[in-house]
Amino acid sequence: MATVSATCLRFQPLFSQSNKSSQAAASLKPVSVGWAKNNGFPSLKASRFRVSCAAKPETVEKVIEIVRKQLALTPETELTNESKFAALGADSLDTVEIVMALEEEFDINVEEENSQNITTVREAADMIDKLVQDKAEG
Repeated sequence: MATVSATCLRFQPLFSQSNKSSQAAASLKPVSVGWAKNNGFPSLKASRFRVSCAAKPETVEKVIEIVRKQLALTPETELTNESKFAALGADSLDTVEIVMALEEEFDINVEEENSQNITTVREAADMIDKLVQDKAEG
């Protein structure tokens, strides 16, 4: 009689990092998930495990464009999906102005609680895609 003691799955991004529009997924890391038969619960084997929405590349690019304009950043200033507004010199008023510009651009309404949690381009893009999808469904 044969028995299986464990099953292992491996998840990896399917995006080409050489494509500039794929930067939203560039920071995804491979993750292994194993199930041991004796306890039935998965164990995550990764140095850092983060579940997040992968915003559309065009949303990320639009957010970058708006952040660059609102903060009057030069074209040489590198902006990625991991760029933190504070590291770019934004204060709380700048962040409010960025959120207002995003609301106008994407025709959405951001709750104050949500706007206070936005600190990076990725967080803004993920929130926008979710709000746009909710609006389309609702």
